Amino acid sequence: MKKFICFLASVCIFAMPLTVSADLAEGDMIVTLGENLSDGQKDALLKEMGAPGDVQIVTVSNKEEHQYLGKYVPKSMIGTRAISSSAITMNKKDTGLTVKTKNITWVTDEMYLNALMTAGVKDASIYITAPVAVSGTAALTGIIKAYEISADETIPEDIKQAANQEMVETAKLGDSIGKENASALIAKVKEEISKDKPRNEAELKALIEQQAQELKVDLTNEELQSLTALFKKLQDLDIDWGQVGDQLNKAKDQFSKFLDSEEGKGILATLKKFFKSIADAIRSFFE
Repeated sequence: MKKFICFLASVCIFAMPLTVSADLAEGDMIVTLGENLSDGQKDALLKEMGAPGDVQIVTVSNKEEHQYLGKYVPKSMIGTRAISSSAITMNKKDTGLTVKTKNITWVTDEMYLNALMTAGVKDASIYITAPVAVSGTAALTGIIKAYEISADETIPEDIKQAANQEMVETAKLGDSIGKENASALIAKVKEEISKDKPRNEAELKALIEQQAQELKVDLTNEELQSLTALFKKLQDLDIDWGQVGDQLNKAKDQFSKFLDSEEGKGILATLKKFFKSIADAIRSFFE
């Protein structure tokens, strides 16, 4: 898929504005480090991130991790030590989000993307890592904390909670239907909500079922009810769905199942027609 997107980008050239939001300059980095990392681990992670010597560092505590995850995962999964870390680099305005991970075993890049979009994070490159393999649930706490500082804005507590809940629910769903399927389903439902919000719970449930069918995913009744409840909660919050849809549109190449969807197939079909027309034009020139 990445090759396809690079190829597509080489055909279509877009003009990108150079300004960035808030006071953070484009290319500036802010780092989050778990408070229980050793000095050696901190140094190693900063080197791995390519962090400059004067990088701003935000410390994340295990207490904070439990604050945002305690309702959604067992305490044993959160643990007693904060070691998940991340680097956030601000991108050009309107270029979207990217996520890369290392040593993260349960939460995927796409799951982070979805949750960060819910939280209102935008236009940044995010690298998430740990010195040893971890589930990855705790990393979102630090990323959101750092983004608030870097973008000089406060994300409401209920939206932070919802983003963490969404991440965990998607990871659990991934255990059942596959991580790629789970992330793509959440993204597609969000995209449809950003276009036209369902008017009631019945419409929301029907929307989720429709998107699952398009992805050829079978949901149990319990999974369907759980997703309906999650999205109803998200709809009731003060989330900028226009921004969510915009960020999703810019990040579609990162969702592994995108080209399997009807929209992805449509893009491929259009691209084939485009190159066929070029080939026909060249052929007719030499005839």
